[in-house]
Amino acid sequence: MRVPAALFSLILAAVPAHAQDLNAQIAAKVEGEFRAWAADPALVAAIKASNVAHHDLSEEDILALDKTWRAEIDAATQPTVDAILGTPESKALHEKVESSLGRISEIIVMDDRGLNVAQASATSDFWQGDEEKYQDTYLKGADAIHVSAIEFDESSQTYQVQASFTVTDPETGAPIGAMTVGLNAEMIE
Repeated sequence: MRVPAALFSLILAAVPAHAQDLNAQIAAKVEGEFRAWAADPALVAAIKASNVAHHDLSEEDILALDKTWRAEIDAATQPTVDAILGTPESKALHEKVESSLGRISEIIVMDDRGLNVAQASATSDFWQGDEEKYQDTYLKGADAIHVSAIEFDESSQTYQVQASFTVTDPETGAPIGAMTVGLNAEMIE
C-alpha cells in the first residue's frame, strides 16, 4: 500500500528518531553494498579517464557543458547525453536499477569536478558539482557519506532519499569522484 504524501511527511516529522535510524540504515547500505559497486574496475577507469579529460576545464567551460546537456534533455537529438548513457558503465548501472524492483530509482557517478561519468538514466543536468551530493562527499574526503532529506521525485513518482559517497581509487585510497544512489524511501529495509 502506498502512503499518501501528506501522511508520509507527517509520519517523518513526528518521529525524529526515525530519521537517525534511516540515516544509519542508509550508511550501512553504502558501506555494505554501494561502495563495492563503485570499486568496479571499469567504473574506476571511466572516472579516472573523465578526471583527465576534464582536468583543464574552466568554470565557464563546465557551465557551457551543463547548458548543452540541459538543452539536450528535451531535444530530439541528444549527442552529449547519449555519449554518457551509451557507455557500458551506464548500462551496468541501469541494470542495477532495473533489478532492484523499485528499491533504487537512480544512480549517478561523478568525476573529481562533479561532472557526470555514468548514470542509470539521464539526469536533468551534467554538472553535479554545485550540489550537496558532490560537495559533501568528494570535497570532504575518502570516507564521506551524505544522506539527503526525503523528497518527492517527479521522475520516479516516489519519495526518494539520495545516498551519496566519495569514490576512491582501490589501489591508493585517494578520492577520485562521487556516486549517488537514489533510494525509494518507502522501500528502505
